[in-house]
Amino acid sequence: MPTPSADNQAANESVRYRIEHRTAYRYSESVAICQNQLRMQPRTRPSITCHFSNVTITPHPERVAEHEDYFGNRVYSFAIERMHRELTATVISEVTVEPAKCLHVSSSPDWQSIQSESRDIVGASGRMIHEFRFDSPRVVSGKMFADYALVSFADSRPIVDAALDLTRRIHQDFRYDTAATHVHTETEEAFQLRAGVCQDFAHIQIACLRSIGLPARYVSGYLRTRPAEGQTRLVGADESHAWLSVYGGQKLGWIDCDPTNACFCSTDHIPICIGRDYGDVSPMRGVIIGGGDTSLKVNVDVTPVEGQGALT
Repeated sequence: MPTPSADNQAANESVRYRIEHRTAYRYSESVAICQNQLRMQPRTRPSITCHFSNVTITPHPERVAEHEDYFGNRVYSFAIERMHRELTATVISEVTVEPAKCLHVSSSPDWQSIQSESRDIVGASGRMIHEFRFDSPRVVSGKMFADYALVSFADSRPIVDAALDLTRRIHQDFRYDTAATHVHTETEEAFQLRAGVCQDFAHIQIACLRSIGLPARYVSGYLRTRPAEGQTRLVGADESHAWLSVYGGQKLGWIDCDPTNACFCSTDHIPICIGRDYGDVSPMRGVIIGGGDTSLKVNVDVTPVEGQGALT
């Protein structure tokens, strides 16, 4: 299970990272044509600055295009139109992550006022908040999610206090188990199993929040990890990670919560894409003609950069 470094909660300075994400496919038979999209490149947002991000595809694609999707995520599309038995996509990026805003219960609005505000908000920016209240293909609200959420969101509890309590309860009540679910497991099934991985836990908390009328969005990214004391850090041993954001009102904005690790997010969490659920932000998707049996290997390496001028 990805876990943040020990000083996550105490982080109060920005951190610069170099990220290498390598995805390698091997095919038992030749692929004649493939078309793919990558969503692995960070973009500059309020909590993160992207210094650069480069994509390398092997074999070299015949066609490449880039655009931003509806949620502002960077999308790299490519097509390979000749026979191949291997495909490797490597994305190398460098970013600076800013510390999370200070979240104090005493100055936090109550969650019911956020519920009302998000329902009535208007304008283009308001639409991008309001629409995260509604169901999405992988997250469907319901009474069982609302009942679970309302244990944390009782009466007029401050949004910060309630959100953290729900985050910690999911961490406590659900077992991290890579064998319990798969990438297509429905959120209701993971909830009933009380088990899953970070994708499942993020979906469950989003379903809980939307079921009581609060906007919540899915966040994909990376988590800085550290080896156990006395052990050497393994290159490529880091993992992709997932968490969620709940809207905390105009003053607080989006609050990032990590139910896998029972914490609010800070500089150990490196956001890459946002969406309604995993389906909007899957790192690599596409279609192929041919290929036979496919094997997949993914390596992720997240390295703090010493000195702000390095690797620019």
